[in-house]
Amino acid sequence: MDITLFPSCYLGPTSYYSLLLQSQQPVIEKWEHYTKQTYRNRCRIATANKVMDLTIPIERNGQKTVMRDVKIAYQQNWQQVHWNAIESAYRTSPYFEYFSDELIGFYEKEETYLLDFNLKLHEKVCELMQMHIPMVFTDQYEADINGKDLRELFTPKKGSTQCKPYHQVFENRFGFQTDLSIIDLVLNEGPEAYKYL
Repeated sequence: MDITLFPSCYLGPTSYYSLLLQSQQPVIEKWEHYTKQTYRNRCRIATANKVMDLTIPIERNGQKTVMRDVKIAYQQNWQQVHWNAIESAYRTSPYFEYFSDELIGFYEKEETYLLDFNLKLHEKVCELMQMHIPMVFTDQYEADINGKDLRELFTPKKGSTQCKPYHQVFENRFGFQTDLSIIDLVLNEGPEAYKYL
């Protein structure tokens, strides 16, 4: 069976979760070097004014850092900023009231490593969608794989993948915003998000 290699993402885009579901054997790469300006520490949400990037600050050590060793920086109160943005953007969405208590804890407790934070949040999002994706990880850096390599596919620079529309909070203001963070789909569609994917 061919594997499909994925990066770790912070509340990855809907296309990321769609491809995870389609993959027979998805594997998360944790030995690659951290890449800046990707969804590894960034997600995109629709707010009342625009599409907004939420970026988790990381500690810099001046050299290439293996993804599993990337530490989250807490000099700024990014957790409060992210939660306030999520709450402001989605408090009128159909499922915010149901799921907010499940999500807020990720923005109150400090997690040392970005990979751990991403994976715990990923597990919670999958639980909210009533979706099970077994998490398998690389045990070394995979330069060549027998399968698909999607590590560089998910980046804001490459633009959005076209997705079929679903209800969004600010759709009447901006039209449908494609390939936002999975949190947009979950808070707007709830358990039906799984069927959408």
